[in-house]
Amino acid sequence: MVIPRRLAAAAAAAETIKRSAAGLAAALSGSVGKPSTADLAAAATAAAAAGRASECQSLLLRMSRRRGACRREIVSSLFASSPTPQPQVFDLLIRTYTQSRKPREAFEAFRLILDHRVPIPAAASNALLAALSRAGWPHLAADAYRLVLSSNSEVNTYTLNIMVHNYCKALEFDKVDAVISEMEKRCVFPDVVTHNVMVDARFRAGDAEAAMALVDSMVSKGLKPGIVTYNSVLKGLCRKGMWDKAREVFREMDVYGVAPDVWSFNILIGGFCRVGEIEEALKFYKEMRQCGVTPDLVSFSCLIGLFARRGKMDQAAAYLREMRCFGLVPDGVIYTIVIGGFCRAGLMSDALRVRDEMVGCGCLPDVVTYNTLLNGLCKERRLLDAEGLLNEMRERGVPPDLCTFTTLIHGYCIEGKVDKALQLFDTMLNQRLRPDIVTYNTLIDGMCRQGDLGKANDLWDDMHSREIFPDHVTYSILINSHCEKGQVEDAFGFLDEMINKGILPNIMIYNSIIKGYCRSGNVSKGQEFLQKMMLDKVSPDLITYNTLIHGYIKEGNIHDAFKLLNVMEKEKVQPDVSTHNMLINGFSVYGNVQEARWVFEKMCAKGIEPDRYTYMSMINGHVAAGNSKEAFQLHDEMLQRGHAMIQTDGYGNRSSAVLPGPRIQRAHMSVTHSRAQYCRGNLSDGYCLLRSHNQQNVIDQRETESEFRKKDC
Repeated sequence: MVIPRRLAAAAAAAETIKRSAAGLAAALSGSVGKPSTADLAAAATAAAAAGRASECQSLLLRMSRRRGACRREIVSSLFASSPTPQPQVFDLLIRTYTQSRKPREAFEAFRLILDHRVPIPAAASNALLAALSRAGWPHLAADAYRLVLSSNSEVNTYTLNIMVHNYCKALEFDKVDAVISEMEKRCVFPDVVTHNVMVDARFRAGDAEAAMALVDSMVSKGLKPGIVTYNSVLKGLCRKGMWDKAREVFREMDVYGVAPDVWSFNILIGGFCRVGEIEEALKFYKEMRQCGVTPDLVSFSCLIGLFARRGKMDQAAAYLREMRCFGLVPDGVIYTIVIGGFCRAGLMSDALRVRDEMVGCGCLPDVVTYNTLLNGLCKERRLLDAEGLLNEMRERGVPPDLCTFTTLIHGYCIEGKVDKALQLFDTMLNQRLRPDIVTYNTLIDGMCRQGDLGKANDLWDDMHSREIFPDHVTYSILINSHCEKGQVEDAFGFLDEMINKGILPNIMIYNSIIKGYCRSGNVSKGQEFLQKMMLDKVSPDLITYNTLIHGYIKEGNIHDAFKLLNVMEKEKVQPDVSTHNMLINGFSVYGNVQEARWVFEKMCAKGIEPDRYTYMSMINGHVAAGNSKEAFQLHDEMLQRGHAMIQTDGYGNRSSAVLPGPRIQRAHMSVTHSRAQYCRGNLSDGYCLLRSHNQQNVIDQRETESEFRKKDC
């Protein structure tokens, strides 16, 4: 008899709640003051009992937004509003918090409800778990999940998938396995979605083998991999660079009756575009068309970006036109890609034309588009146009960002307009934009290029005052600048500082130090530093050896320079044409024509093509030694190889042209030019031998006599 009485009492209570719902609503609407939390709780409970979920949620929302109302008060009021707890009210309360993007409040309410031993429906639990995971609070999601299990609340496959995804985001696979094991005990088993999430996570962790094993296990469990599964596999394989396996999986899709969609093709097209495989990307694009899959904006942006990066703007423009044939309108990203391609190719008029077309189509440029154009204009040294574009940005309401200012600062520094660069830097600070290390590196490099190490040091101090600390680029700039001036001790100060800060110097910094020693006339110290460099396990490169060889030749120590050539070969550093030119010129200057000839022949035997300056050094050496015949033979060989003589105006300004006229005119080398080149230390322009006017006159006389003898014959 007890049970019928309880059922009758519960029915009576429910009837009472339903009868009072309308009265409570009327009372709330007609209330003069603000209704209390208890009043709202009673009305919400009544609305839930009457099946009016929308009205109940509205009342719960009012409760949650009341100033000073805590979760404990709200939950207690809801329990006090009915003799029998209404699970649907608490279900709506949890979902109200999660839909209002208040997952922490939802978790607190959830915990309080479970303290009253009221079962929470799976929909509410899942909404809470998903909200906590999305908010980036995996630990709170794990706590809520444990409460769900301990309270024996209802769980389903969606619960499983939420928690698997929660742990897969952090690549915590041991916890994933634990969740699956717990759920299987409750007869909740992984489905296709579960496996898709795990496959993607395994690929992100770099474990392609485990990911493929998961796909194989799906079939044994009676699960059929779908298009999402295959797309995850294709994306993971492309990310790992496993192109052959990606092609194999793509072909398997057809075998298992899974038709590739636009994303399948885009993954492969995009992957091959990123690695520059034009033929493979185009092959899958054509196959996509043949399969009747319509390409989308992503497909075309991949192809257009590929050709734009390669400078093949005609093909990029062709795909832009083809995209329009499919009824697709280019967006800001695609227009910016095309503009960037023209800028890299130095075709700024075309880039600006595309910008005008973009605006004409109603697609307004954003800060990325403007930064791309500014970078192109600065590279072409069109700073006035860059300034005009900056003004246009402001007029269109596009605020310049850090990249904008840094690009323009770099442009001014390259042009040597460091005062303008500093003015722009001040403007940036006034607009409350915080400079980064790239901005400071750009300015410091600009000051060092101008030789103003004082302002460079001021920028160094300012950078530290803003707690922006130097990187290896900063140190490299300053070390190189001091070494350019032969201030090796100052350079070592920066080198020691960067090592103490845990920044390891690279080959460029070591080369700068060696250059500093050579510039200061202390090549032996540079040689010692080379040994230290090798002990530090930094392998010398071509620039290292060429710098030392140049230093030795400048000191007149040609034999030590030649020894370095043998060291290079032993260390498997391939000498280039400049290496051989320096040695040939060095031997020729000191009258060692045979040694110069030996280096020349060795160079040719290695397949290194001699250039114009190689021949000029050899010719000058033979002329100085009185070997006119060998000089003329080398000159003819030089012309046969297509190398022109150098005409100069005496100041080092040259034009490439084969000198016309008789042999005496071809063999004549400008004394003034040779002196200018040598005094400037411009070894790369030929390392020409200085000859006196007397030597030149003797050569001219011999040549003239030879020509007359030929005429007499």
